[in-house]
This record gives sequence, structure tokens and C-alpha cells, in this order.
Amino acid sequence: MKALSVLGTSSNAGKSWIVTALGAWLRRQGVTVVPFKAQNMSNNSYVTLEGGEIGRAQAVQAAACGVRPVVEHNPVLLKPSGNGTSQLVLLGQPQQHIRAGDYYQHIEDIWQLVAQTLDSWRDRCDVLLLEGAGSPVELNLMHRDIVNLRPIQYLQGRWLLVGDIERGGIFSQIIGTHTLIPEPTKSLGLGFIVNKFRGDLGLFNTAEEHFAKYLPNFPYLGTLPYRGNLQPESEDSLCREAEESGSGAKFAWIRFPRLSNSQDSQPWQLDKGIRTCWVTDPKDLADAQAIVLPGSKNTLQDLEWLRQTGLADAIQQAARRGVPIVGICGGYQMLGQSLSDPKGYAGLAGEVLGLGLLPIATEFVAHKEVRQVSAISSHQGSTETWQAYEIHMGQTYVSDIAAPPLLEINIQGIRRPEGTHCIHTWEQTQSHVWGTYLHGLFESTAMRQTLARLAQVQDYRSSTISWQQQQFQLYDQMADLLEEYCDLALIRKWVGLV
Repeated sequence: MKALSVLGTSSNAGKSWIVTALGAWLRRQGVTVVPFKAQNMSNNSYVTLEGGEIGRAQAVQAAACGVRPVVEHNPVLLKPSGNGTSQLVLLGQPQQHIRAGDYYQHIEDIWQLVAQTLDSWRDRCDVLLLEGAGSPVELNLMHRDIVNLRPIQYLQGRWLLVGDIERGGIFSQIIGTHTLIPEPTKSLGLGFIVNKFRGDLGLFNTAEEHFAKYLPNFPYLGTLPYRGNLQPESEDSLCREAEESGSGAKFAWIRFPRLSNSQDSQPWQLDKGIRTCWVTDPKDLADAQAIVLPGSKNTLQDLEWLRQTGLADAIQQAARRGVPIVGICGGYQMLGQSLSDPKGYAGLAGEVLGLGLLPIATEFVAHKEVRQVSAISSHQGSTETWQAYEIHMGQTYVSDIAAPPLLEINIQGIRRPEGTHCIHTWEQTQSHVWGTYLHGLFESTAMRQTLARLAQVQDYRSSTISWQQQQFQLYDQMADLLEEYCDLALIRKWVGLV
């Protein structure tokens, strides 16, 4: 097995993008390649077939590489929950909530887990494609690094460096980072890529000679132009590219302070006539034709935030106007009658009122539900099945047996109802309220079509391809862009393709 690590000059330099594109490119060369990130910090997570939780970015990269996501792609996941704490997830299994200082007290034990996971890949792939985190040369953090330089040293692999020209100071980014990387790791550098160039690349045609002057033994592999239509899911809770997309009827998504799994909004990018907006101000709901409450890492605190900001009242008023409301995971819990936490599993012990738009009650329990399921929807005489997953604390009970389930799920051959669909009749309007625990709800074409119809979107047109098909096309297009603008000869040679 050969190991290649993609490091960045900073956070959001494009490491995840490069790993995804490289993975797709190597797959097309006939190489068995798998992604790996030792430690990830993100509330955008994915559930493997075995029921383990990993960073969503690693699941995307696995798909680009043509392999099934497993927990060994991301052995350590930190899910920020507020108040300076994060939930620690090791090899897919949730552990305790932990503060940064306490986490680093155990960093050597955690490194042993990472090293064992690295070893487990040695006979399972041709290339292990690693992703770093932040910058590899934060001098105050390098001594406890387990995700950037240490895996390279352990595997005696090679590394690429990615710099973000959009931030400015690209020469200092690249040259400075390379200068600070210590030997012997520095000598393992394979080259660097300049990322996110906007405008005329001809204005950058002297860059190579400047880089060569200061980095004579560190090859410049090329500059990638920014392509807004070639952006896979971000590992961050909400990337800049996801702020707003599309045009047409406004579908407002509530941007919780502790937002999780924001990628649930992205399948709407396939369709015409819908504008996805992320909002934090009640005034931004006045012209919304549908409102979605997404997942939350801390449901009770984000529910309180809804009330403090006036968004809770605005959501209830929108329902009375006939605006369809959708709650996913934590958002589903918030739409209910009550949320109780008798033993303080989700925060302070006690019970609070929900928004009262669904006839459900939620009780938080110690067990965290983490599983992948087959979702089944039946609308207008047609049935659609797709893969979705659950990640939540709390058990939800429907108090009105007249309220039908939103859809069905299949778990190991057993079908059962999932979610709640409530129709409210006000004085002159009727509103539909949906709630479900399923992440990936809108990967269903039928569910998007139905919500657009309920929202009375006049110019709506759904895509002719599925979300999964679109994503696979995207990975190949990313690989094409990488191949067009970067000299990959050194990588070819190192892998043994030439």
C-alpha cells in the first residue's frame, strides 16, 4: 500500500475537494484507492451500513473512490455540541462529551487507535488517500498532531500541499507552510496545487518561476480554477457555497446555531424553480413558500434560540398562512407538543413545550439511534425506494393515531412507519406539516415533487436524474478538471501507472 496525504495551508483550502477528485481520478486509472481522515471535527455526519458514524466528507470521498463507506475511513470524529464540548466518536461509536483540554490529555491513546486503523488498510488497497486538517504547521499544535504530519511519518508516505488563492497571499501560504514543515517529513513532499482561482489564469502565468525561485525542489503541479458547479458536500456544518442556491420559489431552511447535517438541502439543487435560502431572521420567512427545520446537535438549546429570535412565532404564523413546514431529526422533535429530558441526557433535566405543529412527544434517552435504512415513499400511485439514515437521541411518540406516517422504512426486511404528516385546517387555509428522523429525505424525487406541489410552486421542474447519479457524474467532472489543469505525472509515476 502507498499513502498519499493532502495537506492544506489553512482550513477550507480545498483538501476535501482534492481528495475527492484524486480518488475519482485514481479509480478511473484502475487503482484500488480509499480515503482516510484520522480525526474530523464536523456535525455533518454519515451512517455506514454497519451503523457506525463517520464524517460526511469521508463518505463522499469513498463514493468517489468507488468503495463502500466504513468506519475505518474516519476513526476519530468530534461533533461540536456547544459550551466548549464535543461528542467523541471512535470507530463509529459515540463516546462521552469531552472538552478540548481533556481530549488532548488522551491524545496518545487516541493516536494508538489511529495507528491501528492505518495498519488495517495496508493489505486492503493500493493507495490510501489521506486528508489533513487545518494547517500542518500550527506551531502550538504540532506536538499533538495526529492527522497531518504524524500519519505521513508513520506510513512513510508522500504528501501534497493545497493553497487557497482566494484568501490572498498565496506565495506566503505555500512557501511559508513548506518552510515550517520539519525534516524528514519535508523531503516526502510530492508537490503543491494552487486552488480556487477566479478570473483570467493568464494573470498568474509567472507564478511558476516565482515558486521555483523559493521552492526549487518542491514541484508546482498547477492551478485549479474555481468552479461553483463542481462543489461536493462540505465537511463543515454550512459551507459558504451552501448559503443560497437556485432561483425561483423561496424554500427557507433554518440555520440553527448548532446545525447538523446541512447537506439535507442539497438535492434541491437538481431541480428548477426552487431557491434554497438559509435564514436566521424571522423577516426572512415572510415570503417563504416552504420552511424546513433541519437537524441540530443540541435540540433543546436551538429550540430556545428559535423562541429568543422570534423565529418560533414566525414559523407558527407561516403554518397558519398555509406554508408547508418540514422538520428533520432535531427539527422534527421541535415541531412536536413537548420535549422531555428527565435525566438530562440532552442538557438540563426537565420538560419544554415544542412548537405544537405535530401531534408528537419526544423523550430523550441515553441510547443514540444510529442506523442506515431503506426509505419508501408512495405518492400519486408511484413508489420510490432510496437509502437514508438516522442519527438522533430521543424517542418520539405519536399522540394522535389519526395522523398518518410520512413514509415507511425497511430495516433488515421489516417495514414500519416513519415520521408524521399532519394537515392543519385554519380559518381560510390548510397547511401541511411533515416530520421525520431521516437524513436524506430529499434525495427522493417523489418527496421533492410532493413538497413543491404543496408549496404551490408554479414553475417547478424536477430533475430527470437521481441525486446519486448526479453525484457520481460530479466526481468524474472533478477528476476531469484536476487532470486538465494539473500535471499529474509525478503522481502517476509514484503510483506506478507509468
